[in-house]
Amino acid sequence: MYESVLVDVDNGVATITLNRPDALNAFDTTLDREFHEAMWELDAREDVRVIVVTGAGRAFCSGLDLASGGAALSGAEAQHESELGLTADTIPERSAFWKMRTPVIAAINGAAIGAGLTIALLMDIVIVADDAKLRLPFTRIGVVPDANATWLLPRLIGTQRALELFLTGRFFSGAEAADIGLALRAVPRDEVLPAALELAREIATYSAPAATGLTKELVYKFLLENDRQAAFALETKVIFWLGQQPDAMAGVMALLQKSEPTFSGSKNVEVP
Repeated sequence: MYESVLVDVDNGVATITLNRPDALNAFDTTLDREFHEAMWELDAREDVRVIVVTGAGRAFCSGLDLASGGAALSGAEAQHESELGLTADTIPERSAFWKMRTPVIAAINGAAIGAGLTIALLMDIVIVADDAKLRLPFTRIGVVPDANATWLLPRLIGTQRALELFLTGRFFSGAEAADIGLALRAVPRDEVLPAALELAREIATYSAPAATGLTKELVYKFLLENDRQAAFALETKVIFWLGQQPDAMAGVMALLQKSEPTFSGSKNVEVP
């Protein structure tokens, strides 16, 4: 029960819709809090295999609600966030969607500006409308990019491209985003959510929850691992352990019988 987000769960796929269409789904205090609460609540649910995030109306998210001018970036706003327990230490933790065992797909159905784009980049897969207007205007309003974007974007698209988008703050399209690797693919606007849901349903139906969650965890862990042999060793240990679990046999039998698998394992399983 939320005021500014809609949540729907259907056959293992949860859809979160940012629901402030009159404000182009800009983040105010309520939307920001409810969105993060919904994300982590859905991640904790075993019946949710994949999360899809999209926006109501013609935008995905226009970023931080700047209707009050510079007040949103003022000390008063920072004090308000501090009262809510949002600090330089807690904000990175609550937005660390890469730590979720649940795959998260961003369905960018329209404009994604500033924080509205960087929050989407924290998700695992991005599908974007080819005509969507995207922008990272942080330097134009006197701040640096947020939501881990200065760490992530150079790794996604290369240092020069990332700096060009950061330093100019220019508009670019969803089609360009896909061309440079910022998004998985760009599709016509009315196909964005269906494409994201189709991908989500495929993962939710055919991929074992434990194997899916651990694959995601290993991929992000190894982004920080410089020892290739150590990564190889850990990966192999996880494979051997998963191979002894019931879902491995369930997956093999489903492949042989060309049927949908019935998995029983938990996405949040703890590996010895």
